[in-house]
Order: sequence, then C-alpha cells, then structure tokens
Amino acid sequence: MKKFSKKAPILSGKPKSAKRKTRQLKKHMRSAAAVSKNLVAKRPRLRREKPEVVLEQAIEVVPRITNETVAEHREEVLSSARKYIYPLRHSSHRIVIISVSLFAAVVILFFSYCALALYKFQSTSGFIYDATQVIPFPVGRVGSHFISYENYLFEVRHYIHYYQTQQQVNFNSRSGKQQLNQFRQQAITEVVDNEYIDQLARQNKVNVSDSQLDNEITLLQQQNRLGSNNKVFAAVLKDFWGWSTSDFKRELKQQMLSQAVVSKLDTSAHQKAQSILDQIHTGSDFASLAKQYSDDTPTSTNGGAYGFAIDRANRDIAPQVVNALFALRPGQTSGIINTGTGLEIVKVDSVSGGEVQASHIFIAFNSASTYINPLKAKEGPHIYIHVV
Repeated sequence: MKKFSKKAPILSGKPKSAKRKTRQLKKHMRSAAAVSKNLVAKRPRLRREKPEVVLEQAIEVVPRITNETVAEHREEVLSSARKYIYPLRHSSHRIVIISVSLFAAVVILFFSYCALALYKFQSTSGFIYDATQVIPFPVGRVGSHFISYENYLFEVRHYIHYYQTQQQVNFNSRSGKQQLNQFRQQAITEVVDNEYIDQLARQNKVNVSDSQLDNEITLLQQQNRLGSNNKVFAAVLKDFWGWSTSDFKRELKQQMLSQAVVSKLDTSAHQKAQSILDQIHTGSDFASLAKQYSDDTPTSTNGGAYGFAIDRANRDIAPQVVNALFALRPGQTSGIINTGTGLEIVKVDSVSGGEVQASHIFIAFNSASTYINPLKAKEGPHIYIHVV
C-alpha cells in the first residue's frame, strides 16, 4: 500500500480551463484594438470649404421658379400654410359668433329695460332721458308722424326741476303726485300740439331760421331780459329749469314757430291792422281808433295809453314794442309790429330822459287751438302711455 505525505501539495498555477479563457480574452482585445486602429486610419478628414463654394452649393439646392412652375410652387406654399390658416379661421369664426351673441343679448336687455322704464313705470331719470336722446322711442303718434318720447321728457323734466328746486314741492307726497300727473298731462298736450304745429308749418311752408332765432335772442339781451351776461343767463337757466343754453334756444324756436304759423294763418288780424294803419295815415285820431279796435281792454278805454313810463328794461311790454318806441320821436306812429301774440301799432306821446309815455292799438291773433282742433277732430293723436 502506497503511502501519502501528510502535507497537501501546493498549487503552483491556474487550472487549464481558466488559462484558456484568459488567453482567448487577450486575443479578442488585441483584435478589437487592431480594428479600431484601422477604422481611425481609414476615416476621411473633413475639408473646410470656402464661403463662396458653400453659397454656390446652397443656391444649387434652391428650386428654380419659372413661368411654367410658378403655379406649382404657389400651390405648394399655400398647401403648407393652410394647416395654420384653417384653425385660426375656425377660431375667429367662433369669436365672431360669441361676440355677436353677447352684443345681441346686451341690446335685448337694454331695450327691455328701457321699454319697461318708459311705458310701464314712466321714469324721468337722467339715464332714461339720455337713452331717449339717442334712440327715438315714441310716446305717441299723430297721423303718420311719431312723437318723440324725448320731447315729452324734455317738458316734464323742466317742470319737475323748477318746482323741486324753487318751490320745494315733494313729488313723493300725495299732493305732489297729483301735481306731477297734471304736469305730465300738460306735457302730453304740449308735445301733441307742437306736432300739429309742425304739420301746419310744413303745409304752409313756414319756418324759423337760425338767424331769426339769433336776432330774437340779441333783442332780449339788449333789453337785459336774459341776465347781465351769458354766464349769468346760463346759471339762471341751470338753477331754475335745469336747462342749458341750447335747451333754451330749442324751446324759444318752437315757440317762435308756433307764433309764425298762427301769424301766417290769421289773415284777418293782418287785414284789420292794415286797415287801422291806413286810417291813421289819413288823419284819423289814434285814441278813437284804439277805443274802437284795440283788443287790449285795460288800455283801449283810455285811448290806448299805457298809463306808465316805459324804459328800455321794461318787461311788461313785448321787446319788439320797446325797441320800436325808442326809435320814434314824440307824436310819431310806428308801423305794424308783430309781437308773436298779435299785431301792434304804437305812438309816442312824450319822452323824458330815458323813459317814454306812449299809446298802442293791439290786434290779437287767434289762439293756436283755432287751427289745431280741426286737425285733432279729423285725426286724433294716439298716445302710448296712460297719464291719470
């Protein structure tokens, strides 16, 4: 039996399989290094081209557009842009629809509110009045012509302003409400009559020009009937009536138009005045003619004498008459003076300082209702609000 040493043999190296794998790994690493070296050696170097060459190469790439290919290129550009245009167009279309819808809703709400405020509650607020100045809401109709609601509010508001600020009337009280309803009814009557006057003016070709209006205002200013200056006059209008100067001109022009229409239609008054003037020119006694023909009863019994001294600022006499008196000498007689309410002939009896003593013969015009009432009987007005 063979004996073994007690000591184990010492391993002096790796096993054969491990050595084999190590040799193969080193071989593969040497092969990879060689391949990498070959690839680096074969890679071409980049050349830095000159700018002129690069530009020529870029131009060659750009497609050439000719008359034969322009349509094709245009369609190509447009087709590439449509993908951006269509979404924007669709979005703009939606924005337009939404905007129009919102605007229509606001308009409907606005008109609904105004209709309720005007025709149901009969509001006279500043907002509603401003709305009627922009939008011609009708308060009634005369024939084929509508009466503006703004005209009605114009009259009612200056009544309210005067009595609230100058008379301290409380329109929320029972008596104040009754008084306000009376004002409303007066205003309705006034705007209806003004519409008939406008019809008569159109039919008879009567109008009041801006120059006539300015002349009337100048005459009133010269006699200090509109305050000492324009600033004072504007302040008085604002405090008493809530008017501006243009509002005053509007009211005065309508008044002058009514007077001009009546003057044109009342031919008998003109004939009577002319007959009296002819008699004066033939030597008839002025006082006797005044007693016989004058429509001013208080003075006719005194031979037409006013009975008091008249100065330039006298407001008891029409401004046209005052203007005529101070253009005459004692004993002289005027021509026929149209005061708007009638025709007058005046005579200066004496002059003392800045005052005159005078006499007059007054021929009154017919009332405007003389010409309006037949029109109302023929075709009455239609009012859209109910005033108790």
